[in-house]
Order: sequence, then C-alpha cells, then structure tokens
Amino acid sequence: MTKTSSTISKIQFPNAVLLPIVVEELEKGKTVTLNLRGYSMRPFLENDRDKALLKKAVNPRVGDPVLAEVSPRHYVLHRIIAIDGDKVTLRGDGNLGEEHCLLSDVKAEVIGFYRKGRTTLDRIDGRKWRIYSWFWTRLYPFRRYLLAFYRRIWLRIFKPKIE
Repeated sequence: MTKTSSTISKIQFPNAVLLPIVVEELEKGKTVTLNLRGYSMRPFLENDRDKALLKKAVNPRVGDPVLAEVSPRHYVLHRIIAIDGDKVTLRGDGNLGEEHCLLSDVKAEVIGFYRKGRTTLDRIDGRKWRIYSWFWTRLYPFRRYLLAFYRRIWLRIFKPKIE
C-alpha cells in the first residue's frame, strides 16, 4: 500500500493586491468570503480567525460594517458611523479614531461573519448582531478602557483560537 500525504499551504497577499480583485468579483454580482486581517474590529472579530461574507454595496446605512477604499488601494472593513451627503465616516469597533471616504468608495456591504471557526453565519441583520451593535456603539466614550482591558487581561487569559 502506498501512503500519500498532502499538505495545505497558506498564501497571503497584500490587501493592496487582493482587495481590488475582490472588488472586481463583487461588481460582477458575486459574494466573497474574506479572511479578516487586522485588529480594527476587536473585540468581536479577530485577526486570522474570523471571516466576512461580502456583497456589492447597494444601500449602505449608518451602523453597517462595510469594505471601503479610504485612500488609493488602502481598504478597511469598518462600521459606518455617519453619512453626510456623499461623505462617509467610518470607525472600526476596535478603533478610537475615524476614517473618511466618499459613498462611491464603499465597495462592499457585509452580509455576516463566520466567527471562531464556526460554519454558521452570524448575519448582521440577525438579533445577536443588532444587540451587540446597539450596545457597543453606545459604549464609545468608554471604549478606550474596555479595549485596554481586553488586550491586557482578557487575551492573556483566553487566547483566541486561530484556525
């Protein structure tokens, strides 16, 4: 009997290379599942652990998490905190600062997230996400302290599982 083994390789591309291709696919009407990289949506979404299911942005609203191009070839997946005409203000749940773009620079809306290695989608129109969003956005004045606690204490006790 011959024993064969296979290995799976993980290849990462810089966002400036990968995300324009993702946007092209979204423009064709496809949905895309994107592995999340970065810490701007902490504490509920983790780097290299969670995934986002995206669709082409049609009618983004305040409170929606979106993929936006904030400068040429620099994309962020953040929540919309304000829309004033065609100007959009974004903030990552794990960020204190804001980023700005035009409504036309919002390339994708999030349908939902695959969190903690699960295969079930946490939809953003679901009750769980709406409740989380309502509380977290209202905690903005205290976010600095909550995020510091999360980084300095919580993560040391409960390390996130990276798949």
